[in-house]
Amino acid sequence: MQWREPRHVLAARRDPTAPQEPRDDPDLPGVPTCLWFDTEAGTAARLYTSLVPDSEIRQISHYGSENEHGETGSVLQVEFRLGTQQFVALNGGPIFRHSPAASIQVFCPDQVEVDRLWYRLLEGGGEESQCGWLTDRFGLSWQIIPTRLGELAGDPDPERASRVIAAMLQMRKLDIAALEAAADAPANSPANSPTDAPTTQA
Repeated sequence: MQWREPRHVLAARRDPTAPQEPRDDPDLPGVPTCLWFDTEAGTAARLYTSLVPDSEIRQISHYGSENEHGETGSVLQVEFRLGTQQFVALNGGPIFRHSPAASIQVFCPDQVEVDRLWYRLLEGGGEESQCGWLTDRFGLSWQIIPTRLGELAGDPDPERASRVIAAMLQMRKLDIAALEAAADAPANSPANSPTDAPTTQA
């Protein structure tokens, strides 16, 4: 039998400047993010796919009769999609914990969507953090970001952009109206004065 180089070796030998074949096969696995849970993978995946538009659970696998981390027939992992991003939720036991160093960003078109996701993800024991960050009840961190923030923070006027960033750094849940007010406020106005008051639900 003639020896053949593995595919990954052949790929490494290709001319990096050569045109690449488009990856348009929806069944290709891509590069999913794996999220480690103790026993809550199924519950978490169902919550996340119910909240983020255009999301779905794609496949659920279960533990067999012999395992260290789950009872026979319990959920092993859940493959799911949030928007265009692929994820795997894995029940691996209480070995690893989530950290704010890794978070899921969700960009929202308006304040209604920011508020909806923010309060739904906090339900059941989540915690607010700063600058649009929160931790849900499973310990996973999220950034709930209005698309308007990028527009305001990218203003060609550096003073306007600076005021927006300064206002954002004082917030918990991001408030589009307050960010716009900060952009339009004169320098040294009360809108740009530091405050410790977090954004609260109306």
